[in-house]
Amino acid sequence: MTHRGSCLCGAVTFEFDGDLRAPDACHCSQCRKQSGHYFASSDVPRAALTIRGADKVTWFASSEHVRRGFCSNCGSTLFWDPIQRDSIAIAMGAFDTPTQTHLKMHIFVADKGDYYEIADGLPQNQR
Repeated sequence: MTHRGSCLCGAVTFEFDGDLRAPDACHCSQCRKQSGHYFASSDVPRAALTIRGADKVTWFASSEHVRRGFCSNCGSTLFWDPIQRDSIAIAMGAFDTPTQTHLKMHIFVADKGDYYEIADGLPQNQR
């Protein structure tokens, strides 16, 4: 199956052929600040991802091991990139097509915001 997505303004588009792995929702303080809430994403093999408009992706090094990709035009959060791995995480909200997957778990719930509760019955990992 081909999955497509884009940023809000359409300057960056992406395409991935294959099944999406079940996404997780990260509640760590970095993901909350990056996205404005928690960050749900799915890992895909880096080699299977095609990005068009890559020159419009701005990368922020949030640590020495991870960079986060945003559209430089509209600011949409798109990628979480662990630069030493063969996969890259794509924001679930950026997909244009049905994903045919469901959230599998919550991670870093010890850092979650105090303004919401996690009540969907999915596993919750403290880290």
